[in-house]
Amino acid sequence: MTRHVVAPVAEIAPGERRLVELDGKRIVLFNLEGEFFALSDRCPHQGGPLSKGPVMGLVQSACPGEYSYDREGEIVRCPWHAWEFDIRTGKSRFDPRRMKVRAFPACVEKGEALELQAETFPVSVEQEYVVVEV
Repeated sequence: MTRHVVAPVAEIAPGERRLVELDGKRIVLFNLEGEFFALSDRCPHQGGPLSKGPVMGLVQSACPGEYSYDREGEIVRCPWHAWEFDIRTGKSRFDPRRMKVRAFPACVEKGEALELQAETFPVSVEQEYVVVEV
């Protein structure tokens, strides 16, 4: 797998997401309280864009009439047919063993640890004209 530097951490606030295209793949990044997760932007059902789906939590019930709401902001719902996926794992809520959206490794690294290289060009000034060599 090729590593890609996507954005400074501060540009994707907790609870937000960002859609990027890497190596021809549309990937949606989620910031869950400072932890970053990356999922394919394509729902495995019929290809709906998960980047446009609502993010929510889970309503669970141990018995009739008793409900709890937890994991707020950790579930994304496909905007086309409401299939739900765990942002942390990509697994579906209805059949986690067999149905999932592709998850990609995502992490935060300090700039000094990355081997970033910018493309540079020689620049000079000649008789009041700026010249760039390409």
